[in-house]
Amino acid sequence: MVDKLARYRSKRSPSRTPEPVPAPAPLPHGADDTFVIQEHHARRLHWDFRLERDGVLVSWALPKGLPADPATNHLAVHTEDHPLEYASFAGEIPKGEYGGGRVEIWDRGTYECEKWTDREVKFVLHGGRADGRYALIHTHGKNWLIHRMDRPPADNQKPADNQKPVPELIRPMLATLGQLPPPAEDDEYGYEMKWDGLRAVVYMAGDGRVRVVSRNDRDATVAYPELCALGTALGGVPAVLDGEIVACDPAGRISFMALQPRMHVRDRAQIERLRERTPVTYQIFDLLQLDGHPTIGLPYAQRRELLESLELHGPRWDTPSYTRGGGARALAASKEQALEGIVAKRIESTYEPGRRSGAWIKVKHTRTQEVIVGGWAPGKGRRAGTVGALLLGIPGPDGLDYVGQVGTGFSRETLDELQRRLRPLDRRTPPFARPLPTRDAKDAHWVTPKLVGEVEFGEWTRDGRLRQPSWRGLRPDKSPDEVVRES
Repeated sequence: MVDKLARYRSKRSPSRTPEPVPAPAPLPHGADDTFVIQEHHARRLHWDFRLERDGVLVSWALPKGLPADPATNHLAVHTEDHPLEYASFAGEIPKGEYGGGRVEIWDRGTYECEKWTDREVKFVLHGGRADGRYALIHTHGKNWLIHRMDRPPADNQKPADNQKPVPELIRPMLATLGQLPPPAEDDEYGYEMKWDGLRAVVYMAGDGRVRVVSRNDRDATVAYPELCALGTALGGVPAVLDGEIVACDPAGRISFMALQPRMHVRDRAQIERLRERTPVTYQIFDLLQLDGHPTIGLPYAQRRELLESLELHGPRWDTPSYTRGGGARALAASKEQALEGIVAKRIESTYEPGRRSGAWIKVKHTRTQEVIVGGWAPGKGRRAGTVGALLLGIPGPDGLDYVGQVGTGFSRETLDELQRRLRPLDRRTPPFARPLPTRDAKDAHWVTPKLVGEVEFGEWTRDGRLRQPSWRGLRPDKSPDEVVRES
């Protein structure tokens, strides 16, 4: 008789792996009704799908898990048969061994077989998380497709009892401004490009729903409908991602100014028009939770390895690579690509939600500063009747410290948007902690300091003013109490 487990045994040594490795013997006889799905954190994260058949577990690797609905088929790669004892296996396969990595039971239960041939397998699953009618269809070689034949019931909108819900809020970890790490510490850091956009945490529920939350905890999902399709990218596996929403200028360069029109709009019809003219892309650089398991306590390098194993590369999202060491080369490459700079992240650092941490260092080519608008001066000449300059502040120990005016970097659309947002904030008295220079205060209109913006500038003057500032845009993703002076 053919030894169905010979290939399985040839890949494993019982002395080196905790997996069950039975000696050659007659196969046990079961009821041919057991299924198991194991989440396998190997070199590439995938899900191992196994059906009991004739004394073994016939197995397929699912890179994206089970499809959530009939509209989407997923790849299924046929692998070697496994022993029946594998249906209860969970543990750590040592690194260097075949399939090295952590194995967890994602779901198990019973199934009803409707059809089993070399070309097609049809079955109904009865599990805690996997429940429905499916078909495996052989395409060529080891490759099959797995297709959901029925639609999930409406009450599947809530998580199963054994599935942890996606958290309501994980605040993003923040970087500190600094210089490249010294050469002796270069290999202790991973280097990423610094994306000039809007920071966002994306929550992907198991039912395919997506929620986009900005840095100041505002739900921005409606503003970026391009990202809703991300919910099906993992085949119903819930996850929480951290990244940056970016847009490109007409020359194809990532531009914060290009993103500005998308930041403030909530009208669906207008969003659809802007979506055609200025599409956005989500640059993913961290993984905060996967399949109900928090990952924030893992080292940066391990989180990145898990993230990259998900292969999240789509029409409006991407997972850019990072480099370990080579900070000077990464900084030079970012300048060639007209990017803002790079972020150096300690390889062994964990994720610190909501904290500005020294484990992440942002290294910029140009100096930028977040500011709070405390007033505005009327324009003259061609700018008569609109904003001529904004009066800017940064929180200090005694209140809002005045740091100067900005009167350049405005487009016509920007000026109109500023006037619309400043008008309801009018107040009679200046919001600054100390009196302004007479020249700056003359004819000024004061506003309640709620609007946050960003400027590019040359340097700080001795009296704490911004030299040659240029307006970059409003930052609706940030609140006034988050603004700090960056040296």
